[in-house]
Amino acid sequence: MALPHTPEFRLDNRRALVSGGSRGIGFAAAIALARAGAQVWIIARNAEPLGEAVKTAAAAGLQLNSVVLDITHTGQVASTLAQLPDFDILVNSAGLARHQPFLEVSEENFDAVMAVNLRATFFISQQVARRMKARQIAGSIIHISSQMGHVGGPERSVYCASKFALEGLTKTMALELGESGIRVNTLCPTFIETELSRANLADPVFGRYVLDNIKLKRLATLEDVMGPVVFLASPAAAMITGTSLMVDGGWTAT
Repeated sequence: MALPHTPEFRLDNRRALVSGGSRGIGFAAAIALARAGAQVWIIARNAEPLGEAVKTAAAAGLQLNSVVLDITHTGQVASTLAQLPDFDILVNSAGLARHQPFLEVSEENFDAVMAVNLRATFFISQQVARRMKARQIAGSIIHISSQMGHVGGPERSVYCASKFALEGLTKTMALELGESGIRVNTLCPTFIETELSRANLADPVFGRYVLDNIKLKRLATLEDVMGPVVFLASPAAAMITGTSLMVDGGWTAT
């Protein structure tokens, strides 16, 4: 009897692009991909945090390539990507949250969140997927979604709407791109203490609400998403597309 071959988790000779890669989940994803052997480019709007991210990685012996780009400007995205190499992996980690009670949500905040979380993700994915298909690259596109793409949350009507939409986009992308060997999935973390969430988590009432719903009774860490990112990007996930990998400590189990 022949032994089955264990799929490879290494990403040597693969190129990865990470939006929102200068901090938080995006930076953690970039580091994880680089440690797995990928050549990694990180995108952010501001040059200073990009430079700090590159320096931090270099101090650990890892190389990150920086790209200053506001992904909400689709024309700039197209022209910038045209100057970059083809990519095997795209991680859409750029995100925005502006939490308000539903009855108080402004059009400005609605548009801002949707512009980053959905529209920008849609069109950068379109650009990268076109190149993947044209070059016959069996790539992996990973959208950093959220548990809030599967459940509701107080004062999160717009954020939830953007993430639920991202889940639907993922399934349709997987259907259309599957014949080209391109896999599309979401990674859905629970609350992680980052710059985006720190102020909310500091509130004792909200902090209690969060821990009461996480069955493992702790916040997630950036390290908790690093392994799943590498897994979804790697040949080990070769038959996984159009679905969500929950990293939520059991929040959505009930």
